[in-house]
Amino acid sequence: AQLVESGGGLVQPGGSLRLSCAASGFTFSSYWMYWLRQAPGKGLEWVSGINAGHGTYYADSVKGRFTISRDNAKNTLYLQMNSLKSEDTAVYYCAADRDWVWSGVRWEYDYWGQGTQVTVSS
Repeated sequence: AQLVESGGGLVQPGGSLRLSCAASGFTFSSYWMYWLRQAPGKGLEWVSGINAGHGTYYADSVKGRFTISRDNAKNTLYLQMNSLKSEDTAVYYCAADRDWVWSGVRWEYDYWGQGTQVTVSS
């Protein structure tokens, strides 16, 4: 199984980015999918999750600014990030699991991507 994130970069405060995560090697449509992030010098933070039925869940820190979605036909997970703040600067990871996981512990997820850097700075 493989998860490959893309779409990160440098953006000014208040700007937007859309991250993508291409999945392969497992039945994507049957899995819960997640976004997590790790800011410099900090631990992993759970950001958002989406289930097979497209139900969505968010951390309070991103609620109302970030939108998670999935395209099961393309085996791809997305994270639309709007109104970005400097504190959103982090490496963003996508992860997959057969069940609901609300954790910042990497080994609790079945699959894990390599991450993509998001830097919010003027």
